Amino acid sequence: MNKILMLVTLLILSSSCWSGESNAATEKPYIFTSETVTITALVEAINHETREVTLRGPQGNSVSFVASEEARNLGQVAVGDIVVAEYVQSMSVEVMAAEHAVAGAGEIEAVARTEEGEMPGMAALDTVVVTAIVEEINIEANTFKLKGPNGEINEYTARDPENLKKAEVGDLVVITYTEAIALTVEKTVTE
Repeated sequence: MNKILMLVTLLILSSSCWSGESNAATEKPYIFTSETVTITALVEAINHETREVTLRGPQGNSVSFVASEEARNLGQVAVGDIVVAEYVQSMSVEVMAAEHAVAGAGEIEAVARTEEGEMPGMAALDTVVVTAIVEEINIEANTFKLKGPNGEINEYTARDPENLKKAEVGDLVVITYTEAIALTVEKTVTE
């Protein structure tokens, strides 16, 4: 969890663009970022007995692997079918006023796959929420300290000093990091 807190803090510090339209000095810093990558591949070869599949990617590169038993409905897949993988990564960091807040961390994971008889597909989601407490703000030095879930206090330098003016000692920093992936197999359209 400490690595995630550090990663997110570095991302915040390197970002000079906070969301929000208001310039009020009392508005707490908030950031949200999201990236989605979609890749398609052609099923070049498949051996249903050994479960070995060869996919050709968008740049012509091929990769072979043995599909696990978790890959339900592999018998439905044929050469020429299209595998679509969509990966989404998002992060939000919100600073909010809170009395008697406590740093903490939690994680939730969810996985689903297609029903028997359908084309193979699955989706997985992993969300981590970490909270930290603002322990110190030093406007002159352009630094701040956060107390993380394990009680460790780390000091950071802010890239945007204006954000330090919007936060206060005792504020709660809520960091939410999500990764999700969805895989589907689509039949090739034949005429």
